Amino acid sequence: MTDRFLDARPISDLNTTPLIDVLLVLLVMFILTIPLQTHKVGIDLPASAPTRLQPDTVRNRITIDGASVIRWNGAAVSEAQLRTLLRQSMTLAVEPALDLQPEANARYVVVDAVMADIKRAGVTKLGLPGNEAYGAF
Repeated sequence: MTDRFLDARPISDLNTTPLIDVLLVLLVMFILTIPLQTHKVGIDLPASAPTRLQPDTVRNRITIDGASVIRWNGAAVSEAQLRTLLRQSMTLAVEPALDLQPEANARYVVVDAVMADIKRAGVTKLGLPGNEAYGAF
């Protein structure tokens, strides 16, 4: 009989499930009793007329075909003429947009040289239209 009392230790486990349930009920009740905020602060926000962006009226197109022929707006040009045309277009009051559209079988060296010329000219409005056709590689 004495052995049983010597081995008996107090149970230190506490069942916290009912405590958590009560706390959740209290939390829900507290949330439900919070009054809705019905007041508001009136602020007159500035309104402006919507501005329309004017599309670029001047667009230049450079195309390069499979035979490495460079075309400026449809006219065949050499690389030196292309550099001159790029410099001239950069002297305009409004920089024209430039579209570079090489064909799929154009030589990479030629396209790379043209892109280097475009970068050296300082063109900032460069587009590559038609790239959607090459997205299935």
